Amino acid sequence: SAVVFPKKIATEQQSLMLVKRLLAVAVSCITYLRGIFPESAYGTRYMDDVSVKILREDKNCPGSTQLVKWMLGCYDALQKKYFSFCFLFFLKKIQVYTQPEDPQTVTECYHFKFKYTHNGPLLDFGSKDRRSECSVPCADTKKASVLLMRKIFVLMQNLSPLPSDVCLTMKLLYYDEVTPPDYQPPGFKEARDEGLMFREEPMYLNVGEVPTPFHMLKLKVTTEKQRMENVDKNILEQEETAEPLQVGGVSRDDPEESQDMNEDPVLDNGVEDRNHVNVSEAQ
Repeated sequence: SAVVFPKKIATEQQSLMLVKRLLAVAVSCITYLRGIFPESAYGTRYMDDVSVKILREDKNCPGSTQLVKWMLGCYDALQKKYFSFCFLFFLKKIQVYTQPEDPQTVTECYHFKFKYTHNGPLLDFGSKDRRSECSVPCADTKKASVLLMRKIFVLMQNLSPLPSDVCLTMKLLYYDEVTPPDYQPPGFKEARDEGLMFREEPMYLNVGEVPTPFHMLKLKVTTEKQRMENVDKNILEQEETAEPLQVGGVSRDDPEESQDMNEDPVLDNGVEDRNHVNVSEAQ
């Protein structure tokens, strides 16, 4: 069946439904094209003229069923407007640490960033006045959605394979000032704010973004530089940033965040007051 784009995104609910679908399609395509789950764990849908694989619960594949449950938890946080970031990590499977504060070794990470409007179709594109009024035609949202999917396909098809000894996990970050301190979406538990280290030199890429009158979804990828040898650098925008990755809190009204949407808060090594940061990890 087809993933149908609405002719007009007139309500926040229509926008929310589209963003949920885009997140599901993106996560499904990434795991499918990276060979994480078997073919039986996916169904086929069409987004415009693009054939996409959609993850589904498969009794013969507990991993896919677990990821579907995590996605439902993401939807809960998205609907409540608590959600700021979703991180899909591929980690090294065999990890032996002597200290609990030792960072996890990451080989690839997908950063999904979410923004919400407060009162209708106002989108912050990093303008100096912090708030720029912008009407987003549905045709532009559709074009951006299809372009994002195509870029994911191109990237996945050109990246070198993942190591065989990887596992998949997910972490969520929230907008601290609106999220209850004890909030945990279904399928997630409270997590420590710990470092995430790449063993090899990482490369950071902006894949794309999709605006609607009520939401903004952005996707970035961090992977080992050696895995990018066959990727056309003109397709994706490369971003310079420092490691290690740090999971930190996000404020809707953070001045630095508003000034430059290319600056990723989770890559900031100077996060303060970590005891008050809302972070969830997959169970």
